[in-house]
Amino acid sequence: MNCEFHNIIAQELNIPPKSVQATITLLDEGATIPFISRYRKEKTGELDEVAIRDIQLRYQNLQELTKRKSYILETIEQSGALTIELKDKINATYDSVVLEDLFLPFKPKRRTKASIARERGLEPLAKIIMSQNEKDIESRAFRFVKNEVESVDDAISGALDIIAEWVSESESARNIVRNVFNRSAVITSTIAKGKENEAENYLNYKDFSQPLRHCSSYRYLAMRRGEDEGVLKVSISTDDEATLDRLNKIFVRRNASIQSAQLVEKAVKDGYKRLLRPSIETEVASVAKQKADEKAIETFAENLRQLLMAPPLGHKRVMGLDPGYRTGCKVVCLDQQGNLLHNDVIYPCLPKNDIKGASRKVSYLVEAYKIEAIALGNGTASRETERFLSNMRFPHKVQVYVVNESGASIYSASKAAREEFPDKDVTVRGAVSIGRRLIDPLAELVKIEPKSIGVGQYQHDVDQAKLKESLDYTVSSCVNLVGVNVNTASTQLLSYVSGIGPLLASNIVKYRSENGDFTSRTQLMNVPRMGSKAFQQCAGFLRIPNAENLLDNTAVHPESYDVIARIAADEHCDVGQFITNKDLHAKIDLSKYVDDNIGLPTLKDIMQELEKPGRDPRSTIKVLAFDESLKTIEDVKPGMVVNGIINNITDFGAFVDIGVKESGLIHVSQLCDKYISSPSEVVSIHQHVKVKVLDVDLSRRRISLTMKGV
Repeated sequence: MNCEFHNIIAQELNIPPKSVQATITLLDEGATIPFISRYRKEKTGELDEVAIRDIQLRYQNLQELTKRKSYILETIEQSGALTIELKDKINATYDSVVLEDLFLPFKPKRRTKASIARERGLEPLAKIIMSQNEKDIESRAFRFVKNEVESVDDAISGALDIIAEWVSESESARNIVRNVFNRSAVITSTIAKGKENEAENYLNYKDFSQPLRHCSSYRYLAMRRGEDEGVLKVSISTDDEATLDRLNKIFVRRNASIQSAQLVEKAVKDGYKRLLRPSIETEVASVAKQKADEKAIETFAENLRQLLMAPPLGHKRVMGLDPGYRTGCKVVCLDQQGNLLHNDVIYPCLPKNDIKGASRKVSYLVEAYKIEAIALGNGTASRETERFLSNMRFPHKVQVYVVNESGASIYSASKAAREEFPDKDVTVRGAVSIGRRLIDPLAELVKIEPKSIGVGQYQHDVDQAKLKESLDYTVSSCVNLVGVNVNTASTQLLSYVSGIGPLLASNIVKYRSENGDFTSRTQLMNVPRMGSKAFQQCAGFLRIPNAENLLDNTAVHPESYDVIARIAADEHCDVGQFITNKDLHAKIDLSKYVDDNIGLPTLKDIMQELEKPGRDPRSTIKVLAFDESLKTIEDVKPGMVVNGIINNITDFGAFVDIGVKESGLIHVSQLCDKYISSPSEVVSIHQHVKVKVLDVDLSRRRISLTMKGV
């Protein structure tokens, strides 16, 4: 373990070195972020998940940088050019840009103008010109006219190619140009010639120009997408003349001979325009893309977190309804655990419009399967089906919930869905998914690839590896925050639990099916491949309702059971009595139980958990009634004030479901009266809002909304 890493990370993140060192040690030992943040607070100084995640990412980055350094040192050493000074510079830096600048002159490269000139023996002439002492360059150059060098001009031209490469590889020159680009680069986009008819989605970027440092991530990604599609021409530029003046001050000596100075200026200009500027422009564009990716991924991850943490209805008997016109509405009846009991089809909408037949069937199913709630997908024919349901008289109280069905079709065609329902078609599987999303959104949504859930922006344009890593982490974080019922969880849900991967999750489900429900956490040790380390990492996040030990259905880790037993004994009761007797909790002097194995932060967490054992951190589900007069976008008029649900958040605003097929957009400037840097400061996924219609563009199927003054 590199102690220097601890100090670098501590300084960069403003976290005590001791906390950083403890966190890295735990990560190296195989501990997960959820486990560290919840059960190792004493060691880390009570760092939360965000801080631990930041440490992990920077630690990984430094490890990769160290590997890169080793490769660079080995490569330069093999070329025979590694000096002590260069080696010290490489070892001292932890900045990847500086590292690559140091490596650039020694980096293996394809044949260039400069390398060809060197092969022709012109490097000594380049050094003579660069020294700027020689007054008669032609005479000196004449000595190099031989073999492949045909003339004095040919010799000088080749020497200038070498100087141009020196300029482009100079660390100081690269820093000058890099700083100019960072401060004053302008990004410009125009419609590509001949693509005017294909540019409808990029009209905002028809003649767009903006300082690059002020360009938002969504604009940058939009322009790059347009460029990839061949619709836009995008460039990043700066003031070339001013930059060349600065470079000349480095390379052209004040007391140089006029001829030498002019030649060096010529080489500097060539090196800048042909090599240095394109290189830095590519680098700056890459950095801008990376920052745009990070922002888009951050937004997507936060939206996903909010979606996964949406309120569950809980264990109720639910009817799932996937609405449709010609093919009808697919109906499924589920028990409290989401198991499929029955599936059917009704046709309450056009073209059949069989209201009576659909009413009889739904009423029968509601009574026969003791349905307590209906989950209605928000896709095609959703509003018509909702109106049909609202006019029905059920045999007992049944609440109708409109459920976001994004990704349900992807799940229905997945391997997991085929394995669970091999004899059912995709429409039935989709309806089941809709119903289960109402019972427990988290448990159902983990079955879908996160980026397919549809709550991001430009998710197909960002770095896919980083997107997947971030979204997988977000899912894992949510799953472990809520906790998982080990007796009902799917393989997909279990695989996100701390310390459990796909293989162990599959083994748990298989063991459960062969041996019946788990009755204690200790039984998990009987599962094949469940070692002590995996058990340590996962046990606190797995719940066993009706377990022999009440603590097995809480977030209290088994390693802390002994201290609870000691506290209960001191209070002259058993553990079960102590857990249920809330009056006893307030009397406990926790400091008496602090020792080398357990500290005050963990003891406080334990007591907080025992106040509401097995509590779900998610909020309570609510029903929103849409405006009954709105059926299609044609019904939406400027000035209307209507109810809506936030269904997606981007950097530029929030999308709202107002009960028609098209979602409306509240631009970030219309969310509130004060300045905000991000829409997520004001709204969240699934939030119920009142909005006012500003404009309706029927040709582009767009609705503009505001929350100001509503």
